[in-house]
Amino acid sequence: MEGAIVSTHLLIFALEGQRYALPVSAVVRVVRAAALTPLPKAPEIVLGILDLQGEIIPVINLRKRFRLPERPIGCDDQFLVVRTSNFPVALAVDNTQEVVQLDPDAVVEPEDIVRGTDYLSGVTRNEGGLVLIHDLDTLLFPDEEQQIAKALT
Repeated sequence: MEGAIVSTHLLIFALEGQRYALPVSAVVRVVRAAALTPLPKAPEIVLGILDLQGEIIPVINLRKRFRLPERPIGCDDQFLVVRTSNFPVALAVDNTQEVVQLDPDAVVEPEDIVRGTDYLSGVTRNEGGLVLIHDLDTLLFPDEEQQIAKALT
């Protein structure tokens, strides 16, 4: 099934008080937010690039993608370095919270809740409340991926 939860281990992170998750298998590492270098000709969703031990990583503005209030990146924020199908990206998040093991039966298909949630692979609830589980392969639109790849060359 497209977008299905492959891993039952999820990394939960927060943005503007809402909890989100990604499969742990997609996460390369979590790093403290750092100064970014602008990336000319990149789509608006790219905050800049991060030099991570010699690897140039585009940093994605999830606030813009999810239509959340914009704010400058603070020293307490974090970058989640993840693998998409085409290249690694860093996601600017407020903080990471925990890794949880999830019973796949506890995941509700996003379309069962509301239509138009193409970037989600599921929704679950735990003691902390609702958690929106993201599908990294739909996080960036195809034209954005092409623009990023071109800007990185």
